Amino acid sequence: MNEDFEYAPEIVSVSDDDGKNYDFEVLDRIETDDGRYVALVEYFEDPEEILRNDSEVLILKVTEEDGETYLSQIEDEEEYEEVSVLFEERFAELYEEDDEAAEDE
Repeated sequence: MNEDFEYAPEIVSVSDDDGKNYDFEVLDRIETDDGRYVALVEYFEDPEEILRNDSEVLILKVTEEDGETYLSQIEDEEEYEEVSVLFEERFAELYEEDDEAAEDE
C-alpha cells in the first residue's frame, strides 16, 4: 500500500432556489448521447458528521449556457432512470474491482 497517497475530494457548491449553498463531493461523471451527468453526495468535513448522515446520491445533469456550467435536476423520468442505471452499474464495477484488489493483498 502506498503511504504517500492523499485523497482530495472534488467538491462542488450547489445553490437551491432560495439561494442557499450546499457542498457536494463528485462521485462520478458520465456522458451519454443525451448529455453529461454527475453523481454527487453531500460533503461533510467532519468524519463524525458523515457517520450521522445518511446522504443519498444526487444525480444532476450538466448544462452550459453563455459559457457558464450549471447543474440541474433531470425532469424527464425516463432519462433519469436510464442515467441512474448507468451510475449503478459503474459503482458496482468500481466496488467489485476494489473488493478484488483487497483480496489480492
